[in-house]
Amino acid sequence: MLLIHPTALVDSAAELDSTVSVGPYTVIGPHVKVGSGTTIGPHCVIEGHTTIGSDNRIFQFNSLGAIPQDKKYAGEPCELRIGDRNTIREFCTFNIGSPGDTGVTQIGNDNWIMAYVHLAHDCLVGNNTIFANNSQLAGHVQVDDWVILGGFTVVHQFVRLGAHSMTAMCSLLFADLPPFVMCQGQPAAARSMNFEGLRRRGWSPERISGVKAMHKALYRDDLTLDQARTRIAELALSHPDTAVDVAMMQSFLDKTSPQRGIVR
Repeated sequence: MLLIHPTALVDSAAELDSTVSVGPYTVIGPHVKVGSGTTIGPHCVIEGHTTIGSDNRIFQFNSLGAIPQDKKYAGEPCELRIGDRNTIREFCTFNIGSPGDTGVTQIGNDNWIMAYVHLAHDCLVGNNTIFANNSQLAGHVQVDDWVILGGFTVVHQFVRLGAHSMTAMCSLLFADLPPFVMCQGQPAAARSMNFEGLRRRGWSPERISGVKAMHKALYRDDLTLDQARTRIAELALSHPDTAVDVAMMQSFLDKTSPQRGIVR
């Protein structure tokens, strides 16, 4: 209890590990659970059915677990789940899920989330992502592992961002962003693949060569999306080292609706 500032208001029903620290004037509601080693700064409000894992660092002035900005919401016990070792900087707003979807907004592990980021209801965020200042996600957005969002990126509802993709500052996404793709613009257009990011993560030249071949099929050879998918499927034979990456791209494209399409 010495780690909880005397001005903090922590509901007696909240479940906080004995190693959790809570800063001045923070308010924590009755359905909140916080794991070991997590630090919560001053002037935060954590409410709703919110579960926070271990070793997170939550800075001051955050609002986590508030009800969704959805007129259909009628008080259902939806959730916000935050994993381990995440950094959440100032003035972020993460809402719980909505009954129209899974009812859960979820953030994985080891994410670096900068100031003023908004995660709307039912967003699913993977691991090792970076969200720069003022990134804004509408409802039902899916962000896979290792995605980087440039500052002031805005993502339309139901859009998906594939693993290792990246957006430039002030990008506006209305369509799905495939794995590895770097985009920029309003609306966003594909510019290249995130080759430098892959090198920094220790990818072999052979795997990066396979990603380059996928980029060529999707964006350089003037193919339809169906033709590009056929070409990409063949890469598993010509580039065996990148078979797992080809499978990931195929899975992502298979789930893309014709109405939404991909960033081109």
